[in-house]
Amino acid sequence: MSCDSSRPIFFQRQPVLPLPVQRFLRMRLEAALEDPNDRALLAWPTVLGAPKLRQEYPSGMPEQVMFSHAAKMLHALGIDDPEASWMDGNLRFPETAEQGDTGLKPHGEWGAFGPLVSLRSGVALSALTELPSDGTYELKAGLALFNSALYHEAHDALERLWKDAAGGLREGLQALILMTAGYHHLQLHNLGGMQAVWQESLHRLGALDSLLDTPWGKVDHRGAVACTQERMANISSGAVAFERLWAMPVPRWEIS
Repeated sequence: MSCDSSRPIFFQRQPVLPLPVQRFLRMRLEAALEDPNDRALLAWPTVLGAPKLRQEYPSGMPEQVMFSHAAKMLHALGIDDPEASWMDGNLRFPETAEQGDTGLKPHGEWGAFGPLVSLRSGVALSALTELPSDGTYELKAGLALFNSALYHEAHDALERLWKDAAGGLREGLQALILMTAGYHHLQLHNLGGMQAVWQESLHRLGALDSLLDTPWGKVDHRGAVACTQERMANISSGAVAFERLWAMPVPRWEIS
């Protein structure tokens, strides 16, 4: 129930991404949340934007090289035909890549942010890969993304469940979404937004049991609440030093 001492790579300040890049990431995540088989869509930007591969193939990556680097990620999803997976994904999302002189390059829509898109897609894929493809998938996806400090993605995952929920479940999911939004504001160093949503989240969670009972499992939010309360106390004490907020323990949600 304690806060986590490990530091996810995205648990730090993040840039505001241009809208086309946000859209690029959101569309693939939404597909991966809708259908676990579509987690494969995250493998291609992970490979195409990888800095070392871009340095090695500045004019374009040969398809077979791309397939080779994606194969291990796809195999973990139960997919053993990278070429067929790429053809399906590229047909549905043709803005993933464009043709260079020697192979495929990140599409111009996101190429300038290639390293960040690659890393964000890879971390999301890693978070989702081990999840069971059953009725608990969406909730566990939201928790796994939150625990990976992909707060914008976690918000999207939980919002899908919140829209169809009612009563205490809807209230509980809303409280988790608000906590997630606060950590996203922390990543943007937006003090006002962070403080407002955390205050509302803690208020709502305080009215609930220590475990949020859902049809997909019980969410233990106590450690994350403690982490957030510590940050709120620091904010309320006077001048805010974001370095101090980042140095505090990382929030985590658990499920049982």
